[in-house]
Amino acid sequence: MFDPTTFVGFHTWLSLIAILAGFPVTAGLLHGHTRPSWTGIFLSTSFATSATGFGFPFNGILPSHIIGAIHIVLVAIAAYALYGRRLEGGWRRTYAITAVLSFYLLMFVLVAQLFGKVPALRALAPTQSEPPFAIAETFVLFVFGFVTWKAAVRFVQMPRLTP
Repeated sequence: MFDPTTFVGFHTWLSLIAILAGFPVTAGLLHGHTRPSWTGIFLSTSFATSATGFGFPFNGILPSHIIGAIHIVLVAIAAYALYGRRLEGGWRRTYAITAVLSFYLLMFVLVAQLFGKVPALRALAPTQSEPPFAIAETFVLFVFGFVTWKAAVRFVQMPRLTP
């Protein structure tokens, strides 16, 4: 699973790096600024995580494909707002919202994977339709809903730094 020489391992490591980078990126937004190095790592590994997710064998469209497609769109919009539009005007808020929502989707999938792979959590919710799973995902949703709102407000309120 964590062997980077396998496709699953590569995908997993990309996911973990994106999640790790998501924390300082989101913290920066909450303080009204970007963190360029972390942001580049976050956006590139986030995009690569979802893109490699489509490389697994499958029959038909699965929920993971829908989440992956939504995630790719969010990351693309965030990257365009930041690099293409330079956070001008409404693109500043757009960037904050799409960056945090893309981080949320990574965390949503992480919780689902933890409940599917960690024996103690799998015992609590073997089909991922039990209350412990729903409570965990609902908690993540509410936390990220609040953080998205705060990041959008604070990132827009802070004066833009010029180089």
